[in-house]
Amino acid sequence: MNVIMTRLQESDLEMVMDWRMRPYITKFMNTDPILTLDKQKKWFESIKDRDNQINWIIRFDDRPIGLINVFDIDRINSRCSWGYYIAEKDARSLQLALYLEWSLYDYVFDVLKLHKLCNETFADNKQVIKLHIMCGGKEDGLMRQHICKNGIYHDISVGSIIAEEWFVKRKNTKYESFQFE
Repeated sequence: MNVIMTRLQESDLEMVMDWRMRPYITKFMNTDPILTLDKQKKWFESIKDRDNQINWIIRFDDRPIGLINVFDIDRINSRCSWGYYIAEKDARSLQLALYLEWSLYDYVFDVLKLHKLCNETFADNKQVIKLHIMCGGKEDGLMRQHICKNGIYHDISVGSIIAEEWFVKRKNTKYESFQFE
């Protein structure tokens, strides 16, 4: 697979805005925003120089297909959270999802040198929760009725993987490691 993660640039914002407003993307996100390019530019200005968040565009054969990020990077407690989506449905595959997740583990534990990687997933998004577990993560718990979206409360599954857990699993895992700029 020819997959690379490139840092989010201002020139990507209109594309990301389009992706972010697609119903099949927003379905499992905390909000359903009405975005404008002006709002996107203000958001980008507010996050581009932060040292606690990194956003990348996922490129498959040089075609942008989605976004992946780490956020809430906490150097004191040596942890961060992450999320991603593949916006272009024809690019989705289990192999891509596995390799993305494992490659992100490599980045977080080998490059950022953190101890723990956390995730939060809508509890009814069973496929993604199963994917995290398949990749070596653990379910840590459930935050009941934690997100109110469009007047409906949603339970959130909380999960994580610890560096040592990944290092053990990685020894017996064959995958193509994707590069992060």
